[in-house]
Amino acid sequence: MGDYRDDVPAYLTIRVTAQEGPIAAFAEQEAGEAAMRYPDLMGVGIPEFFHAKEREAGGWELFGYGSDTPQGSRDSLGSVFRLRATEAEKAGDEGARRKWMAAALRMDREVVNDLRVRGERFRIVRASRFVRMGPNGPEPPRPSDPDPAEVGEAYRVGPRTKGFVVDPVTGTGLSDGILKLDLIQFVGIAPGAPQAVRDEARRALHTHPGGVLLPAVYMISERVDGSWRAHNPGASDSTPQGARDSLAYWLRVMAPFTLRLSEKKAAEYAMIADRVDEKRLNVATVDGIRYRVTRVERLIRVGPDGPEGPRPSDFDPEPPVEVQTRELKAKGLWKEEDDEPAPLSERTLELKRRWEAEEARRTAVREGRRKAREAAKGQVTGQVPGQVEGQVEGRGETQVQGEADEQGEAGNQGEGQVRGEEESRGQGREEGNGTGDGPTPAA
Repeated sequence: MGDYRDDVPAYLTIRVTAQEGPIAAFAEQEAGEAAMRYPDLMGVGIPEFFHAKEREAGGWELFGYGSDTPQGSRDSLGSVFRLRATEAEKAGDEGARRKWMAAALRMDREVVNDLRVRGERFRIVRASRFVRMGPNGPEPPRPSDPDPAEVGEAYRVGPRTKGFVVDPVTGTGLSDGILKLDLIQFVGIAPGAPQAVRDEARRALHTHPGGVLLPAVYMISERVDGSWRAHNPGASDSTPQGARDSLAYWLRVMAPFTLRLSEKKAAEYAMIADRVDEKRLNVATVDGIRYRVTRVERLIRVGPDGPEGPRPSDFDPEPPVEVQTRELKAKGLWKEEDDEPAPLSERTLELKRRWEAEEARRTAVREGRRKAREAAKGQVTGQVPGQVEGQVEGRGETQVQGEADEQGEAGNQGEGQVRGEEESRGQGREEGNGTGDGPTPAA
């Protein structure tokens, strides 16, 4: 008599395995606590798209960064094909070069979400995004979430999805398994969504009933008039510090520019950004708007033929590049050679000035850190040999660990402030009573 599990397709499998190591155990514990503290799941609204390649060993491998539109990922896939063509040319394989370049040119003129090139299958993959909500708002980062970057340097940390394999057979922890089960049954339709969006979301429950969780990302949520919403629905960062850096950049550069703040008010915003940087805070309140670094869960739906691709109703405003060129030529807006610099408006020049000032500030911060490290190194090498050896053994590696501990402690202070304020204001007016408070994604 056969085991009934032998007849279950792989894409319907949720394989729960023991997660080894103290960090994994800590993350598992935090995930369980988060499910209790932030019990509600809400869709962010704007999905994320990746370009992926099918693996012979099973599953689909993601190339790296995602895009907020399908065409953005198609353009990235076209770039992959061009790189493959260049590699084939260097290797002297003219046949391979022609095929890779033909695929790249096809991506330039057609809307293609699935294709084969030289025996390899490529696809544009769709990932839905969700946040956990509790009585006092969305879930902030967890202490166990990877957060290695220094303040202002998070852009140097690459995406955690590079090389990630979308395969339902891969084991997961118990909490992630429960979350996956919840999400694959969750439609996640934003309030007021068009009927076509609703219909396609419900259809996906049947066409792609399985799913794979991606590593969490982080975005900025804002609370306005008693409701939480995404500050920039299409933007996210791979680390909590990346989201903090985005918040600080908004406060220093884009908010003064967009809101046309006076220099005095802009200085107040900059002071708050300095505090976010100094304390690695996950929360800030400015002019009655409460900003919070928010943890975002992502799920790629999987069906019999692999991961879900873009849906017809997904926001996809730009056509392929050759189509854009034809449209511009038809309107008389295209110039074959346009070497003349475009005149910059006063508003553009203002943004340029603010950006240059921010770059100068960042450069000064980096220089200060470099000098501090050199001074610390000089203190060690300036001792007598016996002391040098002892201090190198006692401080060389632990100094790095100490810096990491200080950063982690500061991050936990930011987290603690979020939790402390939530607990102390749980019944107050600022944080609301938990009814009707949810992120309202921008269209």
